[in-house]
Amino acid sequence: MPRRDVGLATLVILVWGVNFVAAKIAMESLDPLLMAALRFALVALPAVFFVSRPRMGFWPVLASGLTMGALQFGLLYTGMVLGMPAGLASLVLQVQTLFTVVIAAMVLRERPDRAQVVGILIGLLGMAVVGAQYVAGAPALPFLLCIAAAASWACGNVITRRHPPRSGFSLVVWSALVPPIPLLLASFWLEGSPASAWAAVEQVSLRSLGGLAFIAYGASMLGYGIWNLLLSRHSAATVAPWSMFVPVIGAGAAWLYNGEVPTPLGVLGAAITVVGVLLALGVGNRALRSRQDRPDPTPHTEPPGM
Repeated sequence: MPRRDVGLATLVILVWGVNFVAAKIAMESLDPLLMAALRFALVALPAVFFVSRPRMGFWPVLASGLTMGALQFGLLYTGMVLGMPAGLASLVLQVQTLFTVVIAAMVLRERPDRAQVVGILIGLLGMAVVGAQYVAGAPALPFLLCIAAAASWACGNVITRRHPPRSGFSLVVWSALVPPIPLLLASFWLEGSPASAWAAVEQVSLRSLGGLAFIAYGASMLGYGIWNLLLSRHSAATVAPWSMFVPVIGAGAAWLYNGEVPTPLGVLGAAITVVGVLLALGVGNRALRSRQDRPDPTPHTEPPGM
Protein backbone atom coordinates (compact mmCIF):
# COMPACT_ATOMS: atom_id res chain seq x y z
CA MET A 1 0.00 0.00 0.00
CA PRO A 2 1.56 3.37 -0.98
CA ARG A 3 2.12 6.02 1.68
CA ARG A 4 -0.85 8.09 0.51
CA ASP A 5 -3.22 5.16 1.04
CA VAL A 6 -1.60 4.35 4.38
CA GLY A 7 -2.36 7.94 5.40
CA LEU A 8 -5.97 7.55 4.25
CA ALA A 9 -6.37 4.29 6.16
CA THR A 10 -4.92 5.94 9.28
CA LEU A 11 -7.45 8.77 8.96
CA VAL A 12 -10.28 6.23 8.73
CA ILE A 13 -9.33 4.35 11.89
CA LEU A 14 -8.90 7.62 13.80
CA VAL A 15 -12.38 8.80 12.76
CA TRP A 16 -13.96 5.41 13.46
CA GLY A 17 -12.25 5.18 16.85
CA VAL A 18 -13.61 8.56 17.94
CA ASN A 19 -16.96 7.55 16.42
CA PHE A 20 -17.80 5.37 19.44
CA VAL A 21 -17.62 8.38 21.76
CA ALA A 22 -19.73 10.40 19.30
CA ALA A 23 -22.30 7.58 19.15
CA LYS A 24 -22.57 7.54 22.95
CA ILE A 25 -23.22 11.29 22.89
CA ALA A 26 -25.87 10.91 20.16
CA MET A 27 -27.60 8.15 22.13
CA GLU A 28 -27.99 10.41 25.16
CA SER A 29 -31.31 11.54 23.68
CA LEU A 30 -31.85 9.13 20.76
CA ASP A 31 -32.47 5.39 20.80
CA PRO A 32 -29.78 3.38 18.94
CA LEU A 33 -31.86 2.16 15.99
CA LEU A 34 -33.53 5.52 15.53
CA MET A 35 -30.11 7.14 15.62
CA ALA A 36 -28.87 4.74 12.94
CA ALA A 37 -31.84 5.52 10.69
CA LEU A 38 -31.25 9.25 11.08
CA ARG A 39 -27.55 8.73 10.43
CA PHE A 40 -28.14 7.26 6.99
CA ALA A 41 -30.92 9.72 6.19
CA LEU A 42 -28.48 12.58 6.81
CA VAL A 43 -25.86 10.91 4.61
CA ALA A 44 -28.29 10.40 1.72
CA LEU A 45 -30.19 13.69 1.83
CA PRO A 46 -29.69 16.12 0.25
CA ALA A 47 -26.34 14.82 -1.07
CA VAL A 48 -27.96 12.28 -3.39
CA PHE A 49 -29.29 15.16 -5.53
CA PHE A 50 -25.78 16.53 -6.09
CA VAL A 51 -23.54 13.43 -6.17
CA SER A 52 -23.40 11.35 -9.34
CA ARG A 53 -24.19 7.65 -9.22
CA PRO A 54 -21.33 5.26 -8.45
CA ARG A 55 -21.74 3.51 -11.83
CA MET A 56 -21.54 -0.02 -10.46
CA GLY A 57 -25.10 -1.11 -11.24
CA PHE A 58 -28.29 -1.04 -9.20
CA TRP A 59 -27.92 -4.40 -7.45
CA PRO A 60 -24.41 -3.85 -6.03
CA VAL A 61 -25.52 -0.49 -4.61
CA LEU A 62 -28.61 -2.10 -3.08
CA ALA A 63 -26.55 -4.99 -1.68
CA SER A 64 -24.00 -2.58 -0.24
CA GLY A 65 -26.73 -0.56 1.48
CA LEU A 66 -28.29 -3.69 2.93
CA THR A 67 -25.09 -5.34 4.14
CA MET A 68 -22.89 -2.43 5.25
CA GLY A 69 -25.84 -0.30 6.34
CA ALA A 70 -29.15 -1.85 7.34
CA LEU A 71 -27.96 -5.30 8.40
CA GLN A 72 -24.66 -4.30 9.98
CA PHE A 73 -26.05 -1.51 12.12
CA GLY A 74 -29.50 -3.02 12.58
CA LEU A 75 -27.99 -6.22 14.01
CA LEU A 76 -25.31 -4.36 15.98
CA TYR A 77 -27.65 -1.87 17.62
CA THR A 78 -30.32 -4.53 18.23
CA GLY A 79 -27.69 -6.54 20.06
CA MET A 80 -26.85 -3.47 22.14
CA VAL A 81 -30.53 -2.83 22.88
CA LEU A 82 -30.84 -6.44 24.07
CA GLY A 83 -27.90 -6.12 26.45
CA MET A 84 -24.60 -6.36 24.56
CA PRO A 85 -21.98 -4.18 26.31
CA ALA A 86 -20.78 -1.37 24.03
CA GLY A 87 -17.11 -2.17 24.60
CA LEU A 88 -17.53 -5.82 23.66
CA ALA A 89 -19.74 -4.92 20.69
CA SER A 90 -17.02 -2.69 19.22
CA LEU A 91 -14.52 -5.53 19.56
CA VAL A 92 -16.71 -8.30 18.18
CA LEU A 93 -17.56 -6.19 15.13
CA GLN A 94 -13.90 -6.24 14.10
CA VAL A 95 -14.13 -9.98 13.53
CA GLN A 96 -15.22 -8.76 10.10
CA THR A 97 -11.51 -8.82 9.24
CA LEU A 98 -11.43 -12.61 9.36
CA PHE A 99 -14.80 -12.92 7.62
CA THR A 100 -13.69 -10.53 4.87
CA VAL A 101 -10.49 -12.43 4.16
CA VAL A 102 -12.26 -15.81 4.11
CA ILE A 103 -15.16 -14.64 1.90
CA ALA A 104 -12.80 -12.82 -0.47
CA ALA A 105 -10.69 -15.98 -0.77
CA MET A 106 -13.78 -18.04 -1.67
CA VAL A 107 -15.55 -15.53 -3.93
CA LEU A 108 -12.75 -13.43 -5.42
CA ARG A 109 -9.91 -15.99 -5.22
CA GLU A 110 -7.81 -13.44 -3.30
CA ARG A 111 -5.47 -15.62 -1.26
CA PRO A 112 -3.83 -13.92 1.73
CA ASP A 113 -0.15 -14.68 2.26
CA ARG A 114 1.16 -16.43 5.36
CA ALA A 115 2.20 -13.20 7.12
CA GLN A 116 -1.29 -11.73 6.65
CA VAL A 117 -2.97 -14.83 8.07
CA VAL A 118 -0.63 -14.96 11.08
CA GLY A 119 -1.03 -11.24 11.71
CA ILE A 120 -4.82 -11.38 11.54
CA LEU A 121 -4.94 -14.33 13.94
CA ILE A 122 -2.64 -12.54 16.40
CA GLY A 123 -4.81 -9.41 16.12
CA LEU A 124 -7.93 -11.45 16.84
CA LEU A 125 -6.16 -13.02 19.83
CA GLY A 126 -5.44 -9.52 21.15
CA MET A 127 -9.09 -8.53 20.79
CA ALA A 128 -10.10 -11.75 22.56
CA VAL A 129 -7.82 -10.82 25.47
CA VAL A 130 -9.52 -7.41 25.69
CA GLY A 131 -12.97 -8.96 25.39
CA ALA A 132 -12.33 -11.61 28.05
CA GLN A 133 -13.36 -9.14 30.76
CA TYR A 134 -16.79 -8.75 29.13
CA VAL A 135 -17.62 -12.22 27.85
CA ALA A 136 -18.66 -13.76 31.17
CA GLY A 137 -21.56 -11.34 31.53
CA ALA A 138 -22.54 -11.09 27.87
CA PRO A 139 -25.86 -12.71 26.88
CA ALA A 140 -25.71 -15.23 24.04
CA LEU A 141 -28.27 -13.80 21.60
CA PRO A 142 -26.87 -10.23 21.50
CA PHE A 143 -23.37 -11.70 21.09
CA LEU A 144 -24.53 -13.73 18.07
CA LEU A 145 -26.25 -10.67 16.61
CA CYS A 146 -22.94 -8.78 16.75
CA ILE A 147 -21.18 -11.69 15.03
CA ALA A 148 -23.85 -11.52 12.31
CA ALA A 149 -23.27 -7.75 12.04
CA ALA A 150 -19.56 -8.41 11.47
CA ALA A 151 -20.39 -10.97 8.78
CA SER A 152 -22.70 -8.43 7.09
CA TRP A 153 -19.93 -5.83 7.02
CA ALA A 154 -17.56 -8.41 5.53
CA CYS A 155 -20.06 -9.22 2.78
CA GLY A 156 -20.31 -5.50 2.00
CA ASN A 157 -16.52 -5.28 1.77
CA VAL A 158 -16.40 -8.11 -0.75
CA ILE A 159 -19.24 -6.59 -2.79
CA THR A 160 -17.31 -3.32 -2.99
CA ARG A 161 -14.14 -5.20 -3.92
CA ARG A 162 -15.91 -7.16 -6.65
CA HIS A 163 -17.79 -4.14 -8.07
CA PRO A 164 -15.45 -1.16 -7.54
CA PRO A 165 -17.41 2.11 -7.59
CA ARG A 166 -16.35 5.13 -9.59
CA SER A 167 -15.83 6.85 -6.24
CA GLY A 168 -16.11 5.56 -2.69
CA PHE A 169 -17.98 8.71 -1.67
CA SER A 170 -20.71 8.28 -4.30
CA LEU A 171 -21.29 4.69 -3.14
CA VAL A 172 -21.69 5.85 0.46
CA VAL A 173 -24.26 8.48 -0.52
CA TRP A 174 -26.36 6.35 -2.87
CA SER A 175 -26.27 3.20 -0.75
CA ALA A 176 -27.41 5.30 2.24
CA LEU A 177 -30.87 5.48 0.62
CA VAL A 178 -31.40 1.81 1.55
CA PRO A 179 -31.02 1.57 5.38
CA PRO A 180 -33.39 4.24 6.81
CA ILE A 181 -36.70 2.41 6.20
CA PRO A 182 -35.70 -1.04 7.59
CA LEU A 183 -33.91 0.64 10.51
CA LEU A 184 -36.97 2.77 11.28
CA LEU A 185 -39.20 -0.32 11.19
CA ALA A 186 -36.83 -2.10 13.56
CA SER A 187 -36.85 0.97 15.80
CA PHE A 188 -40.66 1.03 15.92
CA TRP A 189 -40.65 -2.69 16.80
CA LEU A 190 -37.96 -2.65 19.49
CA GLU A 191 -37.75 0.91 20.78
CA GLY A 192 -41.24 2.41 20.61
CA SER A 193 -43.99 3.74 18.37
CA PRO A 194 -43.61 6.27 15.54
CA ALA A 195 -45.07 8.87 17.89
CA SER A 196 -42.40 8.28 20.51
CA ALA A 197 -39.69 8.37 17.84
CA TRP A 198 -40.98 11.72 16.57
CA ALA A 199 -41.11 13.06 20.13
CA ALA A 200 -37.49 12.00 20.63
CA VAL A 201 -36.47 13.84 17.43
CA GLU A 202 -38.30 16.99 18.55
CA GLN A 203 -36.59 16.93 21.96
CA VAL A 204 -33.08 15.97 20.83
CA SER A 205 -30.36 18.07 22.44
CA LEU A 206 -27.76 20.09 20.53
CA ARG A 207 -25.12 17.88 22.10
CA SER A 208 -26.70 14.74 20.66
CA LEU A 209 -27.15 16.47 17.32
CA GLY A 210 -23.42 17.16 17.29
CA GLY A 211 -22.68 13.49 17.94
CA LEU A 212 -25.14 12.45 15.20
CA ALA A 213 -23.54 14.89 12.75
CA PHE A 214 -20.10 13.42 13.44
CA ILE A 215 -21.16 9.81 12.87
CA ALA A 216 -23.11 10.78 9.72
CA TYR A 217 -20.58 13.05 8.04
CA GLY A 218 -17.37 11.84 9.67
CA ALA A 219 -17.77 8.09 10.22
CA SER A 220 -20.10 7.42 7.26
CA MET A 221 -19.34 9.94 4.53
CA LEU A 222 -15.64 10.40 5.17
CA GLY A 223 -14.81 7.06 6.79
CA TYR A 224 -16.72 4.67 4.54
CA GLY A 225 -16.01 6.82 1.50
CA ILE A 226 -12.27 6.33 1.98
CA TRP A 227 -12.74 2.69 3.02
CA ASN A 228 -14.59 1.91 -0.22
CA LEU A 229 -11.89 3.71 -2.18
CA LEU A 230 -9.17 1.61 -0.55
CA LEU A 231 -11.13 -1.61 -1.22
CA SER A 232 -11.35 -0.66 -4.89
CA ARG A 233 -7.55 -0.29 -5.02
CA HIS A 234 -6.23 -3.10 -2.83
CA SER A 235 -7.04 -6.68 -1.90
CA ALA A 236 -9.45 -7.33 0.94
CA ALA A 237 -6.68 -8.93 3.03
CA THR A 238 -4.67 -5.72 2.73
CA VAL A 239 -7.47 -3.33 3.75
CA ALA A 240 -9.57 -5.29 6.27
CA PRO A 241 -6.91 -5.64 9.04
CA TRP A 242 -6.83 -1.87 9.50
CA SER A 243 -10.22 -1.99 11.25
CA MET A 244 -8.68 -3.95 14.14
CA PHE A 245 -6.99 -0.71 15.22
CA VAL A 246 -10.42 0.86 15.81
CA PRO A 247 -11.09 -0.55 19.33
CA VAL A 248 -7.59 0.55 20.37
CA ILE A 249 -8.26 4.10 19.15
CA GLY A 250 -11.73 3.95 20.69
CA ALA A 251 -10.30 3.04 24.10
CA GLY A 252 -7.91 5.97 23.88
CA ALA A 253 -10.70 8.32 22.87
CA ALA A 254 -12.87 7.15 25.77
CA TRP A 255 -9.96 7.72 28.16
CA LEU A 256 -9.43 11.27 26.88
CA TYR A 257 -13.16 12.05 26.80
CA ASN A 258 -14.42 10.78 30.13
CA GLY A 259 -11.47 9.20 31.91
CA GLU A 260 -12.27 5.54 31.18
CA VAL A 261 -8.96 4.04 32.27
CA PRO A 262 -8.24 0.75 30.46
CA THR A 263 -7.52 -2.30 32.60
CA PRO A 264 -4.09 -4.02 32.49
CA LEU A 265 -5.76 -6.83 30.53
CA GLY A 266 -7.10 -4.26 28.09
CA VAL A 267 -3.66 -2.70 27.61
CA LEU A 268 -2.11 -6.15 27.02
CA GLY A 269 -4.79 -7.07 24.51
CA ALA A 270 -4.40 -3.74 22.70
CA ALA A 271 -0.64 -4.27 22.43
CA ILE A 272 -1.14 -7.78 21.01
CA THR A 273 -3.70 -6.43 18.55
CA VAL A 274 -1.35 -3.71 17.31
CA VAL A 275 1.46 -6.23 16.79
CA GLY A 276 -0.88 -8.54 14.88
CA VAL A 277 -2.20 -5.81 12.61
CA LEU A 278 1.30 -4.55 11.85
CA LEU A 279 2.32 -8.09 10.88
CA ALA A 280 -0.80 -8.45 8.71
CA LEU A 281 0.07 -5.18 6.98
CA GLY A 282 3.58 -6.44 6.25
CA VAL A 283 5.45 -3.90 8.38
CA GLY A 284 7.84 -6.54 9.74
CA ASN A 285 8.47 -7.97 6.28
CA ARG A 286 9.29 -4.56 4.83
CA ALA A 287 11.67 -3.76 7.67
CA LEU A 288 13.41 -7.12 7.22
CA ARG A 289 13.72 -6.66 3.46
CA SER A 290 15.13 -3.13 3.82
CA ARG A 291 17.68 -4.43 6.32
CA GLN A 292 18.70 -7.27 4.02
CA ASP A 293 19.05 -4.87 1.09
CA ARG A 294 21.53 -2.62 2.90
CA PRO A 295 25.12 -3.00 1.75
CA ASP A 296 27.52 -4.62 4.19
CA PRO A 297 29.45 -1.74 5.85
CA THR A 298 32.41 -4.03 6.69
CA PRO A 299 35.02 -3.72 3.93
CA HIS A 300 36.03 -6.99 2.35
CA THR A 301 39.80 -7.63 2.51
CA GLU A 302 41.83 -10.43 1.12
CA PRO A 303 43.53 -12.61 3.70
CA PRO A 304 47.33 -12.24 3.92
CA GLY A 305 49.30 -14.28 1.49
CA MET A 306 46.63 -14.32 -1.22
